[in-house]
Amino acid sequence: MLRSWVVQYRRGGATRRLLLGSAAVLGAEAARAAAKKALAKVALGEDPQAERVDRRGKDKLSLRSVVDEYLATKERDVRPRTFRELKRYLTGSFFKPLHAIPVDTVTRRDVAARLVAITREHGSIVAARARAALSTFFVWAMQMGMVENNPIIGTIQPKDGKPRERTLSDDELAAIWRACPNNDYGRIVRLLILLGARRAEVGGMRWSEVSFERGTWTLPSGRSKNGRTHTLPLMPMALDIIKDVPGLVSRDQLFGARSNHGFTGWDDQKEALDKRSGVIGWTLHDIRRSVATKLADIGVQPHIIEQILNHQSGHKAGPAGIYNRSSYEREVRAALALWEDHVRTIVEGGERKVIPYAPATAS
Repeated sequence: MLRSWVVQYRRGGATRRLLLGSAAVLGAEAARAAAKKALAKVALGEDPQAERVDRRGKDKLSLRSVVDEYLATKERDVRPRTFRELKRYLTGSFFKPLHAIPVDTVTRRDVAARLVAITREHGSIVAARARAALSTFFVWAMQMGMVENNPIIGTIQPKDGKPRERTLSDDELAAIWRACPNNDYGRIVRLLILLGARRAEVGGMRWSEVSFERGTWTLPSGRSKNGRTHTLPLMPMALDIIKDVPGLVSRDQLFGARSNHGFTGWDDQKEALDKRSGVIGWTLHDIRRSVATKLADIGVQPHIIEQILNHQSGHKAGPAGIYNRSSYEREVRAALALWEDHVRTIVEGGERKVIPYAPATAS
């Protein structure tokens, strides 16, 4: 027969019973001390049993569940681009370690630790914007009565200043490539070098997005930063990397075996990769900037680079983007073939196999 310690008290003319714990775990002296503490609260006008019920209800309101509610209300009130940014910062990997915590128990220390990690991995500008998004969320949560304070207040404000300009050299790219481990993280980094895509896009890559028959990867609008479907051709080196990924019948994601959101272990392996490669002071996003810069260096036209990066700026900004709907499929394929050949050359050495096309000039 299971026995438990219970303290009984009266509150508002009614009798209440508060479970203190199992007699098999809690000794008599500990039970008396717990009962004395509960009765002291009653004497001060508190209701321990009601507080416990309230706490159980609050524990069901995790940070992520409240974020989802917040985003549902904001989607109607803000511009699509602003909403995508809010969703990216609040539901992505930036604050993922806090998602399961009851929203009213998130502390300043919890937030500060995440801001340090975000700054280290993405730079101070991204950390500042992530901080702002989380602060706006907690202001709303306070207004809704879900939390009593904003844990962002008092945390260090990352510098939201000059954008990063770090561009990796050919030698650095080659060193990083060679140092990549034969695991999800290593494959993702190599695909970033070959495709110039964003890390979340590659980290969340799905088998259903890849066509081996056509040799393409189609990023759906729901996963792209600008909300537009984006298709990239996959050259042989990229296809070989993807084919080397172990597939699971029950999972559509290529990476991150324990997550339904793709790869999430960004902070765990970057430091080890730096040590193996000897390259320091860089972030994964610097790869994207480096790819864009070096594509220009090897003769790829700016509008083709923008198409590869899925940018809706420059030549496609404003009215030009409304009327020019070309995906420049042939030019993009030729550019990525040229870039993959460049990567192969700096990694393996030897002669280049793909010769850039030089348009004829008028005599």
